[in-house]
Amino acid sequence: MPAVTVENPLALPRVAAPAPAPARRPVRAVTTAPEGVEGEGFPVRRAFAGIHHRHLDPFIMMDQMGEVEYAPGEPKGTPWHPHRGFETVTYIIDGAFVHQDSHGGGGTITNGDTQWMTAGSGLLHIETPPDELVVSGGLFHGLQLWVNLPARDKMLPPRYQDIRGGSVRLLASEDGGALIRLIAGDLAGHEGPGATHTPITMLHASLSPGAQLTLPWRPDFNALAYALAGRGSAGEERRPFHAGQAVVFGPGDSLTLRADATQDSHTPHLEVVLLGGLPIREPVAWYGPFVMNTHAELTQAFDDFQAGRLGTIPTAPAAPAA
Repeated sequence: MPAVTVENPLALPRVAAPAPAPARRPVRAVTTAPEGVEGEGFPVRRAFAGIHHRHLDPFIMMDQMGEVEYAPGEPKGTPWHPHRGFETVTYIIDGAFVHQDSHGGGGTITNGDTQWMTAGSGLLHIETPPDELVVSGGLFHGLQLWVNLPARDKMLPPRYQDIRGGSVRLLASEDGGALIRLIAGDLAGHEGPGATHTPITMLHASLSPGAQLTLPWRPDFNALAYALAGRGSAGEERRPFHAGQAVVFGPGDSLTLRADATQDSHTPHLEVVLLGGLPIREPVAWYGPFVMNTHAELTQAFDDFQAGRLGTIPTAPAAPAA
């Protein structure tokens, strides 16, 4: 699981545990992600299945894509499809994905890269493995997060952000036992490169065996953790969780994660995605690729798609990202 890493986390800026002792967030629930398939048949885990929307808001859903070792000819993607009313965030840990959309966005994202697509008023897009991965096969692992937009922003013009892995803000825990990749938002005064309409924080942390990570967390944000790999515990109550499980935190202004002292031989660290956002607290009408506020808006989105008003499929493939 390379993503973006460093040999010596102690050389990075460090995020100190808050002092004096803050209100630590308790664990409300630990849920297990069911497995399914997406697009043309690639395996996913539905990371937030079973979590009530009031604990997810402003997030809609998140899929862990893989981790899967493809044989030659096996890699799969998605066909062209529409979106309206939210943002998709695709983070690639291993392997590569090619994105293209009808608004001109596109390129290849690979180890540690993120593509942030604001669908807004609507577009068509496609995600496929690059030809070389299809031919050779290989490891593929990533995630896709859907972030809701408030009603005032749902019909904004689409926008595409290409966030290279090298631009991610790298930080370390106080003792260097955890490497933090800040993708978007603010963490203890450090800013990630992703620009968001809805205020959120998104990071990927790697905790060494036995390490503890305590982070300040905005009290007006929700807080969710999802284990991509490894085993550990969450909260002061040390609630166990492992790969494929999500943690829902309660209120407070800091949160704590710990990695078990012993990890599986193929998983040297506890790998966790941490998410928090300012709840929008608006009605959600979600069906398929559209996330709106009312049933009438959903109907209009389908009508606009069928009438070709969400864009047309480009005739030229996406150019590789630099």
